[in-house]
Amino acid sequence: MAVVAIGQSTILATHSPPHRHVPLSSIYPVSPLHAYRQTSRARSIGIGIACLGALALAGFVGSVVGPHFTSASSSSTTTTSLHPVSTTTSTVARSRVTVLVANGTQEPNAGAHFAQQLQQQGWSVSVPQNTTTAASTTTIYYAPSQLPAAALVASELGVPMAAVQPLSASVPVANVAGLDVVVVLGPDLAGNGFPATTVPATTVPTTTAPAT
Repeated sequence: MAVVAIGQSTILATHSPPHRHVPLSSIYPVSPLHAYRQTSRARSIGIGIACLGALALAGFVGSVVGPHFTSASSSSTTTTSLHPVSTTTSTVARSRVTVLVANGTQEPNAGAHFAQQLQQQGWSVSVPQNTTTAASTTTIYYAPSQLPAAALVASELGVPMAAVQPLSASVPVANVAGLDVVVVLGPDLAGNGFPATTVPATTVPTTTAPAT
């Protein structure tokens, strides 16, 4: 405030201070809770926009890449179905396998009995004969490449696989030429009182021996 004298009059003059910018927050104060709500709302809106953008991008990528995966999967399935499933099961042609049953026991008709049994199973059976020496147990011998046939014969007669052996010079049979499988009967397989049976003769030569 200043006093100015003009003539005899005294004038009281006032000087206003310069104008200053006053922030609205000083006039209308904002509570901390209100400020927090505004921040949270803005953050939620931002997260929502980001999620929508991500979903839109994922949909676009799926529409572009999806058909390629489907096509590749279909091609793979079609290619796999073209290859048949292999099997290791082999079938033995019984009619092409020549089997001789030799009786290594004192039981009469034992050789003919088991020869007829194998013949009924479809094997090509030779005329049964006796062994050159007595057999203590039943043994099945097989020629080269005839192991599957010998194993099948053993299974049909109930003989364990441990009794299946390669055909060699130690077989107690006089002549094994042209034979694929030789069954030497022992007391474990030959029973008592086998009835007389008839087995058709084949071209395989036999030796003179007691009744089998």
